Order: sequence, then structure tokens, then C-alpha cells
Amino acid sequence: MKVIVCGAGQVGFNIAHYLAGEHNDVTIIDQRPELIRKVSDTLDVQVVQGFASHPAVLEQAGAADADMLIAVTAADEVNMVACQVAHSLFNVPTKIARVRSQSYLHPLWANLFSREHLPIDVIISPEIEVARAITRRLQVPGVIDVIPLAGDKVRLIGVRCAEQCPLINTPLRQLTVLFPDLAIVIIGIVRDGKPLVPTGEDQMQEGDEVYFVVDTNHVERALAAFGREDKEARRIVIFGGGNIGLFLAQQLEESHPGASIKVIEADRARAEFVAKSLTRSVVLNGDVLDPDILEEASVAAAEAVVAVTNDDETNILAGLLAKRYGCDRTMALINKTTYNALVGPLGIDVVISPRAITVSNILQHVRRGRIHAVHSLHEGFGELIEADALETSNLVGKPLREVKLPAGVLLGAVVHNGQVISPRGSTVVQSGDRVILFATAEAVKKVEKMFSVRLEFF
Repeated sequence: MKVIVCGAGQVGFNIAHYLAGEHNDVTIIDQRPELIRKVSDTLDVQVVQGFASHPAVLEQAGAADADMLIAVTAADEVNMVACQVAHSLFNVPTKIARVRSQSYLHPLWANLFSREHLPIDVIISPEIEVARAITRRLQVPGVIDVIPLAGDKVRLIGVRCAEQCPLINTPLRQLTVLFPDLAIVIIGIVRDGKPLVPTGEDQMQEGDEVYFVVDTNHVERALAAFGREDKEARRIVIFGGGNIGLFLAQQLEESHPGASIKVIEADRARAEFVAKSLTRSVVLNGDVLDPDILEEASVAAAEAVVAVTNDDETNILAGLLAKRYGCDRTMALINKTTYNALVGPLGIDVVISPRAITVSNILQHVRRGRIHAVHSLHEGFGELIEADALETSNLVGKPLREVKLPAGVLLGAVVHNGQVISPRGSTVVQSGDRVILFATAEAVKKVEKMFSVRLEFF
């Protein structure tokens, strides 16, 4: 597949990294020479320096025979015009654009992005997606990640093994013996910052980040097995009133009518705007690192603090301050991956990565075959994939013990006629079943083939 990526920032770089690693023909466009040099030195891709919306630049990048254009520059207008030019002049089949400004995304103007006007096939709004991801984590207390799958019949849950976790030092193969009726499959463990695909003989250790797929109806029991019986937060303080902070507060007002929500924003004009945009949240104008403001916001009594300012260092320090004041749980928005390994030991409970969330949203539109959703796990470790099993797939029609799955692939769940099945050796996947599986980065292409319709099928 030939893909043009407009923008060599964090998201563009990572999308190009994923696609190039799977032997796609990738070209990156960016006007900044320092980023072009970084991409050229690091990735096996073509590079073009220039404005992504200029026809001559797109032509140089090979738009005439491109299969997809992904526009993720810092400017919404450049992203939109790049898609328009790619459609009108080069007839690029699939166009994806990141659009941040909510004035473009208001439901009143939904017709703007139709094929007759601005022909964009997929619009990614990172701020809204990040706010949704944070809301999900608040709704399932005690987790570091939660992703709904198969119409929320199945969930991916990430937890950190604390000292009191009763499953520490227990071989994973014994979980089915200890919890015979619990539909749970552990698909990944991150230990000391290094991810591993677990086998039945592996054991969880204190400090491990464990990712498992579980029947949504079994989430509470699964968390209890990990020693996590946290209560859902009802007193929440949001540090930062930018787009993410505002969307988060709006979602919490809608989904948590009994919750007490406070927002701290440093810019006075923005704080006034946020206050007018919310119905029952309290908005404070001040510095999130100011002890007086933290005291006024009753951070000591908060059950969750979410730091989503525009500065990573401020988010980390504010989260640590909140912990010191006595807050139960802190979440921090962090863009720089270099900090990820530090914040857990420091005491931040949950790291929110806008880049990872945006990359996951884009990947599900890149993947081929009958694939419904894709979620990237832990900085390129692998992908959680939700797909339909087809008649032509070698997964279908025989017990799983007879199926040779590619190395690095683990089956997490099967949804058959609305019922969630935790896969065992005797499980038989049938045509039309929804399958949830994990694949390491090296195995993703093989998984795509498993869920593609072969020509002889027609």
C-alpha cells in the first residue's frame, strides 16, 4: 500500500514508523527541515520537504498513485486542503485528516466534509478521543487502561500489580484453575518498561503492568482477583481548562450527574470561557502548582485528579503534588515518551498518551480485511485487533488446539451470537464470529491476511 503522511510530528512520525515496519511504501511531507532530517535518518521512508497542501509537493510525494493520504500537520486548514487537493487533482481513494478546532466539528456544519465539499473520509479529533479515554478510566476505577470492544461486550483492561495483588508469583496457566468461570485472557505484560507476550509458565511480579481481555460482565470480579476493588471517583479535579479539560468536564457532567467537578485554568479569559461552557462544574482561575489554589480546589479531598495542561512537566509535578496533598488517584497527560518509565515509580497512577490514542484511531482505518477496531499497546509493542472471522479464514471450523496461530498472536475472546467465549483448546470459531486478538508488531501483517477475503471466495 502506498501512503502519504502529511506532518512529521509525533503522530505522523509514529504512523510512518508503523506502516514502514510493515513494508508499506510511505512518504512523509513536512516543511521543517530538522524533522525531515530526523525522519530520513530514522525511518525507511521517502521524504519531501514543503507544504503538504501544495499540489506540486503532493505530486512530488507520489499522490498520483497513492492509496491513502493521512494529514496530521499542526494546522487544521492545511490538513483539510491537503485532502481536498488529493481528492480533486489526484483522486486519492482514502483521505484521513486530524481536525482540532471544534468550530469545524460542530454538528451544524457536518455537511462540510461531504464528498461534494471537503471530501475527507475520516476525521480524527485527538482532544475528544483523549477526553473519552480518560472518562473510561474514571468509570473503571483502579485500571491504567480500559478499551471497550465488540459493542462493549468485551473490554481490554490494564492494571498495575501492587504489593497486595494476590496473583503475584502465580503461573498464568493456573488462572483457569483458580477462576474456572472467569472469562479472562492475559495478553501482555510490561515489566521494567519492557513488554513481553506471556506464556502459561510466566508469573506476574510486583510493579508489572498487566493487560487482559475480559467479558465486560466479569470486569469487577477480574479486578478483585488482582486486588483492585477501588470505588468510582465522585470528587474530581481537572488541572487545565484547554480543549481536553473542557471536553472531559462536559462528558463527566453528562455521565456522572452526582459527581463534584472542579477545573483549574491559569488563563483568565479561558477560565471564563470554560465556566460559561459548563453547567455545574466549578472553575478556578490560577496556577495548578500554587498551594493556595490546590487548597481552594479541595485537592486533599479529591478522589481523582486529572492533569491535562499543555505542559508535560507541569502535569507530572501537579499530579505528584496532588498525591502529596492526599488525593487518592492521579492521572497525567504526557506527550514525551521519555517520561513514561519514570512517572509510575514516582507515584502517578495513570499516564494518558494522546499520541498513542490518535495513532490507534488512525490505524483502524489503515488495516485491511474485516477488521473493525485496532488499538496500539505500549509504544509499538503490538495491536489489539477486533475482526470478523470469515469462512475462508484458517481460524474457522476446527478446535483452536489444531489451529497454528502465527508467533506473537494470542486469542483474547470470541463473541458468538452475542455471547462472550473465553477461548480454550476445544473452542471452535465459526464464520461470522467476532474475534478479539493481540498481535505483536511483527505479526500484524499475518493477522491482516487471516481476516482478508481471498479472491477464490468470490
